[in-house]
Order: sequence, then structure tokens, then C-alpha cells
Amino acid sequence: MLLAATFTWGVSFVIVKGALASSSPLAFLGIRFALATVALAPLVDFRARWTGAELRAGLVLAVLLASGFACQVVGLQYTTPARSAFIVALSSILAPVFGLIALRHRAGWMVLTALVIAGIGIYFLTAPDAGGLNRGDLWTMITAVVFGAHIVAVAEFSKRFDARRLVWLQIAATAVGVGLAAVLLEQVRVLWSPGFVAALVFTGLVATSLALLWQMRAQRDMSSARASLIFCLEPVFAALTSWLFWGEELSRTQGFGAGLVLVGMVLAVVGEARTDEVPGL
Repeated sequence: MLLAATFTWGVSFVIVKGALASSSPLAFLGIRFALATVALAPLVDFRARWTGAELRAGLVLAVLLASGFACQVVGLQYTTPARSAFIVALSSILAPVFGLIALRHRAGWMVLTALVIAGIGIYFLTAPDAGGLNRGDLWTMITAVVFGAHIVAVAEFSKRFDARRLVWLQIAATAVGVGLAAVLLEQVRVLWSPGFVAALVFTGLVATSLALLWQMRAQRDMSSARASLIFCLEPVFAALTSWLFWGEELSRTQGFGAGLVLVGMVLAVVGEARTDEVPGL
């Protein structure tokens, strides 16, 4: 289930890139999350009263989720799906750093080494022979930072509140926030076509609603470290899909950089798991 979820997230980079030819970025995102909100509603228990703490947690998660996805779709207008996916993958390396800074979580030397290795990988992935850092890459780097904070926030809030209610709340608030931003900040453009509708259905129902349910069920039966290792395949799936459908090929330098990012991801996961196992480290 977790592998299927990771596959859909990787493929969605390519699908969103194609959908942006028919829609302005924030408008597409607003419709996507509105569909996800409706799809998840039957699975959420609305009988219990929403507490102030629960609403505040949902708002924090929504701000992080909305801003992260907004920067990602804006960046996809100017960069390739594979580059976007590998840069976004930095979030899993940045998460332990945010945990150390904001919550005083432990972080071993392997995690910090992983961050350095991944940073070098990003340089080669966007090296001068590949055009250097472009506007899309910079937007996507903001996504990686925000999603790193989102990972830490989810881990903290999921211990205190019902997971399904929290997921639905952040998705619903994201739909509202991004929709308002689309009206205020961009010239809304939506060209309806069968391909565009298919992209919305896949990203809204499969890559958002269904994949989150798969993730929630799968992680009941495995460790966080094992789950994080599976998540490392997301940029690989994105790169393969981009090669199949867009003909995107990474140069040797870019491939080396992408490989360093993957090494950094795995090293960060292993380092975080080892730190958690050693008391007082």
C-alpha cells in the first residue's frame, strides 16, 4: 500500500506538469483539494465537537500544506518533473533538522552529513551544464523547506488528535486558502478538457485522498524508518515517468546529483532511526 502511494505521488509530478498547460497553478490546486475534501468527508467522524486546539493544529498544517503545494505547482511551470521531485525530496532530510531546532529532538551526525550530501547533490542536479538554478528550482526549494516543517508538525499533532479528522481539516482549509489566493493573486485560467479532468481526478482522488488512506493504514504495521525508506522512491518514480511521457533525460552530472540526493535521504532515515534507538544521544 505504501509503495502504491509513493508511486502515485511520483507520477503526479508529471501529471500536474501537463495539467498546468490548461490551468493557472493555484486554480488547479484549489480544484484538486476541493475534490479531495469531498472524497474524504464520508470517512470522517463529524459527530464530535471540534476543539480549539484541534482547529489550531489543522490551521497550522493547512498553512504549511497550502504554501508548500502552491510553491511546488508554481515551480513546475519553469522546471522539469524529475528536478522538482528530487528537490522536494530534500524535505525528508530537512525534517530532522526542524525537529532539532523547533522541538529539541535529537539529531545525530549522520543526519547532518546527509544534509550536506544532499545539498551537493542539488548543486550537481542543477549544475551549470544543466542550466543552473532556474526560477522553478528556487520555488521548489521553498516547497522542500515548508514540507520538512510539515512532516514534523504532522508527527507532533497526530499524537494528540484523530488522524482522519486532522487530514480532512488540513485538506479542506488548504482548498479554501488556495482558492482565495487564486482569485486574489493570479489571473484564473481553466480550460476544461477530458485530459484536464482526468488529471484532476487522479491528483485529487488518487494521489491525495486514496494515497493518504493507504499511507495511514500501511504505517500502522511498519516502523517510521521503513516507511521513510519507501518514500525515497518517490523522485525515482517521478524521473522514470517523466522520461517515459516527456522524454526527459538527466545528464551524467544531473544523474550523479540525483544519486547523491537519494544517498542523503537514505542516510538521513538511517541516522534518525539510530538516534531514536540510543538513549541520551
